Amino acid sequence: QVQLEESGGGLVQAGGALRLSCAASGRTTSSYTTGWFRQAPGKEREFVAGITWNAGSTFYADSVKGRFTISRENARNTVYLQMNALKPEDTAVYYCAAASSWVVSYRGRNYDYWGQGTQVTVSS
Repeated sequence: QVQLEESGGGLVQAGGALRLSCAASGRTTSSYTTGWFRQAPGKEREFVAGITWNAGSTFYADSVKGRFTISRENARNTVYLQMNALKPEDTAVYYCAAASSWVVSYRGRNYDYWGQGTQVTVSS
């Protein structure tokens, strides 16, 4: 079993930055692919970014490319999402998810473990 806990959300003005963290505990998580998803009120959950277990590959949704950066520190069992140049449309609850897979999936159903989410609100 793997437990995931997100932190780092908050309220920020448009153009600002936040760094989200996803701390994992339980079974060895360094071999897990990790993704960040978000869900805004009234909208479906969407993929934001993903990283393979060895950080060899990263993937981003078109809407965040060039603004967000995903990284991981396996020694700390932590994955980060650095979010720069934030826009009001980035407002959502952000979730991290882990999959016992070697590839990054854009589909939430392919992830085995989920955190409880952290709220990110970007004011205009």
